[in-house]
Amino acid sequence: MNIAVLNTGGTISCIGNPLHPMTAGHFAQACQSIIGPIIRQTYPALTLTYITDLDFPESQSGTIDSTNLQPTDWCLIASYILNHYSAYDGWIVLHGTDTMDFTASALPFLLSAFDENGIPTAALSKPVVITGSQVPMFYQDPATQALTLNFDTDAFQNFCGAVTAAQTGISEVCVYFHGKLFRGNRILKTNATEFDAFSSPNYPALGESGIEFALSPRNLLPPPVCHEVSLDNPTALRAVTQQLAHIHSTINSFPIIKFSAFPAWYDTASSTAMLANLIRASLATGARGLILESYGEGNFPSGNPGNPSQGAIFQALNEANQAGIIIIACTQVIRGIVNDSAYAAGAWLQQVGALNPADMTPMAAFAKLIILLSVQAHHRWSAETVKHLLQLNLLGERISTSRMDSRTNSVLLAGQSLSAHDGSATLLNHPTAGPILTTTAGEKLWSALADPPQSALPGRLIMQHDGNLVFYGRDNAPLWSTQTADPKGAPSQLQLQGSSTNQTLTLELYNYRTRCSTTRLFSQSV
Repeated sequence: MNIAVLNTGGTISCIGNPLHPMTAGHFAQACQSIIGPIIRQTYPALTLTYITDLDFPESQSGTIDSTNLQPTDWCLIASYILNHYSAYDGWIVLHGTDTMDFTASALPFLLSAFDENGIPTAALSKPVVITGSQVPMFYQDPATQALTLNFDTDAFQNFCGAVTAAQTGISEVCVYFHGKLFRGNRILKTNATEFDAFSSPNYPALGESGIEFALSPRNLLPPPVCHEVSLDNPTALRAVTQQLAHIHSTINSFPIIKFSAFPAWYDTASSTAMLANLIRASLATGARGLILESYGEGNFPSGNPGNPSQGAIFQALNEANQAGIIIIACTQVIRGIVNDSAYAAGAWLQQVGALNPADMTPMAAFAKLIILLSVQAHHRWSAETVKHLLQLNLLGERISTSRMDSRTNSVLLAGQSLSAHDGSATLLNHPTAGPILTTTAGEKLWSALADPPQSALPGRLIMQHDGNLVFYGRDNAPLWSTQTADPKGAPSQLQLQGSSTNQTLTLELYNYRTRCSTTRLFSQSV
């Protein structure tokens, strides 16, 4: 097995006092001579290839502190992986901790492709493991300039963990830090001074090191559904490479502003507010998207508590929405799910077009938005398509709120539900009625059971891997199904799409292998 090690820079490859970056070549030589023999004790058949020709043009040393990484630098890392995809079995990306959560969120989207419905057309099939450290890997003697392994640091432990994780074959971008393997687009840096620098507040770890390294299979993304969409397929690889070239050339044209709520003055009489002024000033720089970091479950000051639509902040955001600026209303709170309809202080955000990110981190929302905007013209997507994709779980970056998938979230338990993006309709697995589709006004649009057998309820709705959607009673007897089972297997999705308000709502099955909808359970049309 051959694993490539990309050294982008950061603390892990710094030396001296004050700390300064080693070149990739110097770091590679030190790793091969000092830690190479130790790694070979455990993995004698493993080849680690240290990449020394990935240079960041803004840096004299070729490597760069992650504080100064730009979105175009994400593209350089992704390009190197794609251009050498067939040469290696996996990648370790050494990275500074300051913006590791941004890069870990961006790389999954740069190494994949989707159609306008969020169905993968090209998917990563090998591990990409990002790691770094709070303390440098090596110590340089000031007198002799000789390098030795630094005493009792997280650098060597994190590197060894990344080496182990990169050999698992899992098909996603991960971060290994302090004994745990996390999904890359779920992490946050939550500690500046301890070795446990990163957390994944809204998603469990993918794996953990103890005496042995253990993965949690149920938490992993599934591999590509077939060879056709795998990056091992030259056609799929070529499509993503071409897409990335377009993103690289356009990403600076789609700047995104992260904007946090904070207590600031506003005046209801004159309809003015400090936050409104700052928002307008940010947009004047050419921003194409806003990531709001709201309070709590998604509350943001409007500038007029009694009448939000008259508030200066409401008006500033509404002007942005009318100008085509995409707004995502995340939260400053580390853990939890945004529910902007829970309080009147956040419910008005929907009126200015703000999208609900569910449990997506602000970093993941930032990376996802800038990449989707950058690739929009390449795929000839409309603005509505971009908004639709932002509200879908594409690569495990957020919970799925409108879809069930036979390969990941395949079960809807009693009391659980799917919702249309705008909240206008809900598919609820009702404890005494079974699966039922209703509008927010309570109008029943569709139900699976005409005469629900109370003795068999509550039950479970399962999107099976054979393509059959089945509702099982509490004794595990099937009470209803779409009768779409394929004995050869048919990985599928149940999709709730559109809006009941606009009379465009559909509830249907999608078959990954045939790449088309197979059964429409409910449909509205204007």
